[in-house]
Formats: sequence, C-alpha cells, structure tokens
Amino acid sequence: MTTRRSALAAALAGVLAVSGLAACGGSGEPAAGDQVKELRYQGSVGAVTLPELAADLGYLGDLKLNWIGNTISGPQDIQAATTGDTDFGGAFNGAIVKLASSGAPITAVIGYYGVDDVTFNGFYVLDDSPIKTARDLIGKKIGVNTLGAHSEAITKTYLAKAGLTDDEIKQVELIVVPPVNTEQSLRAEQIDVAALGGTLRDKALDRGGIHALYTDYDLLGKFTAGSYIFRDDFLRKNPDTVKTFVSGVGKAIEWSRTTPRDQVVAKLKEIIAKRGRQEDDSQTQFWKSYGVNGTGGVIEEREFTTWIEWLDRAGELKKDIKATDIFSNEYNAYATGGAA
Repeated sequence: MTTRRSALAAALAGVLAVSGLAACGGSGEPAAGDQVKELRYQGSVGAVTLPELAADLGYLGDLKLNWIGNTISGPQDIQAATTGDTDFGGAFNGAIVKLASSGAPITAVIGYYGVDDVTFNGFYVLDDSPIKTARDLIGKKIGVNTLGAHSEAITKTYLAKAGLTDDEIKQVELIVVPPVNTEQSLRAEQIDVAALGGTLRDKALDRGGIHALYTDYDLLGKFTAGSYIFRDDFLRKNPDTVKTFVSGVGKAIEWSRTTPRDQVVAKLKEIIAKRGRQEDDSQTQFWKSYGVNGTGGVIEEREFTTWIEWLDRAGELKKDIKATDIFSNEYNAYATGGAA
C-alpha cells in the first residue's frame, strides 16, 4: 500500500509541474491547424485497443497514433497521461476518481471497456479448491493485474456484501500478476484465486479445471467500467483533436457491435499481424465484445457515482468530488443523439 501511494504521490508531483507550465501559456482558443495530429499512447500485448481499431478502420481521419509501449495497469496508464508521458490513457473509473480527487487536472471523455453477459471479469479457483465462500478467502492470495483498480474494487465489494469486516477484508491479499501469467500461477497454486477477463478468461475456461467464485457481472450487472482521459490543458489546446479521437473510438465501438463476430476477430488478427510486434494473437479468437454499455461510449453519471460513493465510504478520497467534475460527453456526438 505504501509503495502504491508513493508512486501516486510522485506522479501527482509531475502533474503539478505539468499543470503549472500549462498555466503559463496563452489563454486564447487554438486554431484547428495548431492542434496536435499525433497522439502518444500505450497498448496491450496480444490485444487491439479501441483507438487502434478506430485508426485501422479509418475513423481517426488524419489523426495518427504513436505507440510508445505496452502496459497492464490502468492506474499507470492514466498517470502517464497526466504527467505528459502520453497524451491519453485509460483506466477503471474508480482509479480515475482517486486520481482526480488527489488534484490531477484530468477529464474522462469516453468509455472504452465494460461488463456485459459475455464480457466480464471473473475470479476463478481450481475445481478442487477448498475455497467455497467469501469468508474462505481470509488469509488467501488473489492474483490481479494491478492494485487500486477494477479487480480490487470488485473484490472488496464482494467481500463487503458477504459480511466481512474491514479487518477481515485486509487479510485477503491481492498479488500483482501479469494477466498472461495469471492462469498459470493459479494452476501452479502460487495464488489461490485468479482474476481473469476477456479472451484470457475464455482460454483458461476452455482448458477446464477451474470455475468462478464471483464475477463483476454477477455483482453489478451491465456497466461501462473504464474510460479514456486527457489532461485538461490538452483538452483546452486541442478540442478538435479530442473530438476526432472520441468520434473515431465511438464509431469503432458501434462497428464492433454491428459487425459479425467472425469479421471482428479477423480484423483484430489482421491489425496484430500488421503492427509486427511478435505477439501471440490466439486470444483474439475468444473475443466477444468490448463490453461498453453506452452507445458510442457515452458516459453515464452513475458509472462514476458508484465508485465515488464506494471510495468515500472507504475513506480513500482526498477531497469531495462529484461525477460531473470528472467526466464530459461534450466531445462525443452520440451524447446528443447524433452519429460520429
């Protein structure tokens, strides 16, 4: 916990420096020709992000993406965007709430992943595991992709709903394991529970011998879970660029909904092959949806309010904050009933 807070503090120190520099700039609205036409970002090994899909489909127009590396951590991704190492980042909405409440000048502009009946995150145990209930998790290890994000929030929600006290919940240990290694770690009994989602979950289930103890879909139903953010100074200087980005990502979301699944999978494989990063594309065959709830990625207030209330009860917010302080749909044409 101390390490994570220290990392966040360091990131926020950079944020203050970035926002301070931004405050010294001009205050006029930029001309469209002065706005950036290339966005730096982080990707995901063996997977295609929605911006990457949008770019390949031609939905970003003359806007280019500049991949600078991969990440497995939403909190790290939005911190990188906040400190200026990248131009946008995506994370679990609860992680965005925590960063914003700490004073980071960021705004969420479009949802990019979520939970539905075919795309969800489950917490899996071996079929012969003695773990049957939430109380059995006391003293056990759960493998998650990162701390302070989706898996941690869902797990603590599950434990709290099952009646565990705060002291008992603290005895459930969350261990960071790279997603591509989580299934292997479970089968080797290095962890007791594995957080698995998307195609990695389906590959693991296909091999058998595991079952879900709890899932985010069972707990909360359908919802958009994560959003892309930009720094506020970037939004002020590049509003048309952000509109192009949001419009393109929104169109890619709707394309993935309306296109036959086999064609979507073929497109994902094609994109991975073209970028030449020596990746295993086998997980794409299990793709079902991006799980985004709102049309075109439009953000609903409850998708942030839920986590503001949860984090406030847990005493993890630095200051009072409202959902409308954190997100904006003004860059998304779908928010007013239009098409991007």
